[in-house]
Amino acid sequence: MSDSKTQWDAQAKSEDALMAEASQVRPRWSFAQVSFVVLMAGLTVLFVALGTWQVERLAEKEALIAAVEERFDLDPQQFPPAESWAALDPQTLDYARFELTGAYERSETVLVFTNLPDPAGRYGGVGYWVMTPLVLDDGGIVWINRGFIPEAAAADFIDGSDAPQGRVTIEGVARRAEQAGSFTPEPDFEERREWIRNPARLSAFVNDFAGPVAPVTLDRVVGDPGELPQGGETQITFPNRHLEYAGTWYLFAVITPIMLGFWLWRQRRPRNLAHEEKDN
Repeated sequence: MSDSKTQWDAQAKSEDALMAEASQVRPRWSFAQVSFVVLMAGLTVLFVALGTWQVERLAEKEALIAAVEERFDLDPQQFPPAESWAALDPQTLDYARFELTGAYERSETVLVFTNLPDPAGRYGGVGYWVMTPLVLDDGGIVWINRGFIPEAAAADFIDGSDAPQGRVTIEGVARRAEQAGSFTPEPDFEERREWIRNPARLSAFVNDFAGPVAPVTLDRVVGDPGELPQGGETQITFPNRHLEYAGTWYLFAVITPIMLGFWLWRQRRPRNLAHEEKDN
């Protein structure tokens, strides 16, 4: 009788041990779980790559800014002759100072809408750039941004009568053509209003230009204090948030594997512990 009871107790303990061992067995992973791990690992690699790309873009942007600032601080050069314009890269001229001589076509003035929130001169806010073509001695045409005027003063400058007559020599800063976007309005030929400083679009206001048109516009460098149009409003501004973006991507690259590690730890816990926590 005693032997039978002992045998029964041993069998019960064995079964309890097997059940305890079974409860410790971790479940086999499902396809969804494996896919999640792969996804998180892939995201980590992607975030590192994006952060590195932003660091490279930061270096490129800083090099561009340094080159532009150096170009802007140089003494003015003679503007390239009209015969060379077809081969010019406007990017290499952007923000360079030039001196050029010619005569304004005053009657062909066009007003380009703008907003000047941080003016160097007295006037700012909503207004226009006064764009007047300058015909050079070699027959080429350069659109000159003679300066800013407030919106209320548009009627006083639209005919270009304020521009100097005869042959003039001016100093200006080259600016590459602004490009139209999806929401850029069409030019208003009747009112002679434009929305971007683009030599090709500006030249569409003129019917009898015989010479070539320069691929850049020039901002007049200086004007008398309080004078309109208000020159000297060229600003060297480049959006440069690449360091911020790089930090954001690298932060994601750190957080993602931490989240994955916590999830894996939760998945690998024995079932009985999970049940105990659930019961508690």
